[in-house]
Amino acid sequence: MNTSEIVNKAWRKGIAIPGFNIPYLPMMAPVIEALRDTNSFGLVMVARLEWKKFESKSLEAISAEYQKLKDENHTRLHLDHIPVIDEDGIRVDFEENISRALDNGYESVMIDGSRLSLNENIECTRNIVEIAEKYNVPVEAELGAVMGHESGRMPSYDELFESKKGFTSPDDARRFVEESGTDWLSVAIGNVHGAISVAGKQEKKLEAKIDIEHLAKINKLAGVPLVLHGGTGIRRKYILESIKHGIAKINVATAIRQPYENALPRGVDVAQEAVYRAMLDLIKDELLIENSKDILFGEE
Repeated sequence: MNTSEIVNKAWRKGIAIPGFNIPYLPMMAPVIEALRDTNSFGLVMVARLEWKKFESKSLEAISAEYQKLKDENHTRLHLDHIPVIDEDGIRVDFEENISRALDNGYESVMIDGSRLSLNENIECTRNIVEIAEKYNVPVEAELGAVMGHESGRMPSYDELFESKKGFTSPDDARRFVEESGTDWLSVAIGNVHGAISVAGKQEKKLEAKIDIEHLAKINKLAGVPLVLHGGTGIRRKYILESIKHGIAKINVATAIRQPYENALPRGVDVAQEAVYRAMLDLIKDELLIENSKDILFGEE
C-alpha cells in the first residue's frame, strides 16, 4: 500500500499513525528499530526547520539515510512542515523544496500555509496537490495556528485555549478541503508545537489539552484524515479520544529529541539508546500502537 492508503485505513480503523521527526540523522536508526521491534508502523519525517536550525543537514541527507535503513513493513518517509512563510517571517520557496522531496522519494509531503489568508492557503495548497498528483503522493496541509515555533514566548496557553484563538474553523476546514484538494488536514484544537529556540528547546513542554468537541465539528465537515501536530505532552486520554474523532496521524518530536540531546554528551551510541527507550514508551504506553502493523497491513 502507498502512504495514502495506509493513512486512510488507519482513519477508518480508528487507530493513529505516529510521525517521528528526525532533527539529527543518528536518531533515525533507533526510531526504525523500535517500530520494527514492537511490530508497529510509523512515518519517518523531517521538516525544513530541522535542517535549518538543527542537524538533519538537508531533505536529501534524510532521504539517503532512510534508503539505507528503511523497512517498508514498518515505515514510510514523510516531508513535514514546508512553510510558505516560516517561523521567522521569511517567505520560502516552498514549491522548490517540495519538488526536490518528491524527486528524492518522499512518499507524502506537507505544505504549511497556515500563516497565510484562507484564500492564499487554498491556492498554494492546490498548487502542491497538482504537483504531487504526478508522483501519486498524498499532501498534508495545515489550517489554523498551531503555536510553538514562533520567536519569543507564547501568550498564556490557558487564555488561548479558552478563547479558541487560532483554532481551525470547522466551516473553513470544509471549504479548504473542497477547494484545495488536500488529502490530510493538520488542525489547531489546543495542541502546540515544541519550542525550537535555543532558550526554550530544552524546557519541559507544557501540557496541552485538546478541545474534543471542536475537533468533532471539524471531523464532521472536513471529510479527510486529520493530523495532530505537537503530540508530545498531551495527556493520553486526549490522544485516545482525538483518534475517535478523526485524528489519523500524530506528530512526535520533542519526546524523542530531548532524550537524544540530553544523552549526547555521553556519546552517540548512548543518545541513540535514549531515543530507542523513549520510542518504546511512546509506542507501548502513550500511543498504544504496538502491533499496529498487523492491523494496517491485514485484510479489511
